[in-house]
Amino acid sequence: MTTSLPLIPAADTAGGCCASVTGGVLAVEDAQRLARMFKALGDPTRVRLLSMIAAQSGGEACVCDLTEPVGLSQPTVSHHMKQLVDAGLVTREQRGKWAYYAIVPEVLTMLSAALDPETLQAGA
Repeated sequence: MTTSLPLIPAADTAGGCCASVTGGVLAVEDAQRLARMFKALGDPTRVRLLSMIAAQSGGEACVCDLTEPVGLSQPTVSHHMKQLVDAGLVTREQRGKWAYYAIVPEVLTMLSAALDPETLQAGA
């Protein structure tokens, strides 16, 4: 999955700089990709799971370590994790019978930048 979002420059953007969600018009594909990611983060359990993975040393966690803290069964946690994987927020690696998940840091950075016009302007 591509993590960069080429944005359509706003008509009034000085110097043709890329626009953020708040500063210009997104291409349809980019808007769909962002919406899929934000939709995955629209569930508080998924946000907690993402934060739990980020808090682990090494930035990855086994699904077996995620079930008890959220108080859900392994199949339910796996369902939530599939949503995060499908949205491109985490990666999944199968090791034996357990799945290990890792955050995709550049995607989280991109999501933050998409909502912060100053972040995009600073990088231009």
